[in-house]
Amino acid sequence: MDPLAQLLARDEMRQLAERYALAVDCRDLDSLVALFIPDVDCGRFGSGREALRESFESQLRKGGKSVMLVANHVIDFDGEERAHGVVYGIAEATTPEGWMRQAIQYQDRYERRDGHWLFVRRNHQLWYGVVLPYDPMDQPPAEWPKRQIGRGTVPQCWESWRRFQEDGA
Repeated sequence: MDPLAQLLARDEMRQLAERYALAVDCRDLDSLVALFIPDVDCGRFGSGREALRESFESQLRKGGKSVMLVANHVIDFDGEERAHGVVYGIAEATTPEGWMRQAIQYQDRYERRDGHWLFVRRNHQLWYGVVLPYDPMDQPPAEWPKRQIGRGTVPQCWESWRRFQEDGA
């Protein structure tokens, strides 16, 4: 693979991780499962994107709001159609225990299908998870740009997030 093709491929794979974080926060399950190969192995849920959707939905229904930040991303090629990588991230979310923060490492495998790079697998590794002594969403609205401190309009402003909440009610 020539250097320019590698650069473009790495950028596309980095977009997978960033789009994954956005889709999780938006609760956009269609966009989330589209990041994976069509015959993705979902363990006890089976295989394929519908099984993956069911898996993600069961996980995301357990929590409320989330904020995922993608950081360090290292990608190595295993050939012209396969690669693997490591992605670090910070996630915060509402849980039954309270507002939680996690430091995460994803160990990813990628494959190029029909000219596009997709996830084959994401292996979620945990550095730590901690419940914070406060819930940052439990405060009055900031009414940005009036004030910087307070609850914002995200994620409620996303149609996919609202639809996910309504579907689970």
